[in-house]
Amino acid sequence: MMPNPWFTSSYFVMLGLQLAFAIAHSGGAALRPWAEKYIGPRLYRILFALVSLPLAGILIVYFFNHRYDGLQLWQVQGIPGVKAVVWVLSAISFLFLYPATFNLLEIAAIQKPEVRLYETGIMRITRHPQMVGQVIWCVAHTLWLGTTFTLVTSLGLVLHHLFGVWHGDRRLRDRYGEAFEVVKQRTSIIPFQAIFDGRQSLKWEEFLRPAYLGVAIFVALLWWSHPLLVVATSRIAW
Repeated sequence: MMPNPWFTSSYFVMLGLQLAFAIAHSGGAALRPWAEKYIGPRLYRILFALVSLPLAGILIVYFFNHRYDGLQLWQVQGIPGVKAVVWVLSAISFLFLYPATFNLLEIAAIQKPEVRLYETGIMRITRHPQMVGQVIWCVAHTLWLGTTFTLVTSLGLVLHHLFGVWHGDRRLRDRYGEAFEVVKQRTSIIPFQAIFDGRQSLKWEEFLRPAYLGVAIFVALLWWSHPLLVVATSRIAW
């Protein structure tokens, strides 16, 4: 019997890499209260980054090198306007994916990293912006590439972030108790739902922050360097 040309081991490698990242990232977040008691928030943040960032880098390189694996489900790259839609969706996804850039010095552990409970800015739109951003990113790239490998990758990423919704709420509830329940009532997981329900309102001045300019510059640099990234990752044989 001839093997199915669309059935490739790269599916399982990608899902395995995603599982390893999910365990390291979500597991590390769960251990944060315990770890900070013994090693402090700065050292914890450094160790967390030393584990998470290399795994994320491996995921990105593997995705670039295998994005056309499997079956081509559709081909829309030649249709006028599709590329622009994909880039616009990707840019929007980064605005949701990186709210942590608001506290860039804490990410680098220059300032003391803290867990915050807030409902301003993008949190008024959705309580879990990283999940929303990841879904938008997956929709854009699955549309553009149209392969079964990209579809499997996207499903794995979305499932991880849906777990992150539950996991993040649980950790905030354990840390803040009733205060979190109040914020939960005034925010929503589904974008704009709390605004449409009248539980929340947008304040556009909260979006006038340097971090959003930083994200815009990042998207512009990514657009410029994207062909270079494809070439660079293709030289890593994996």
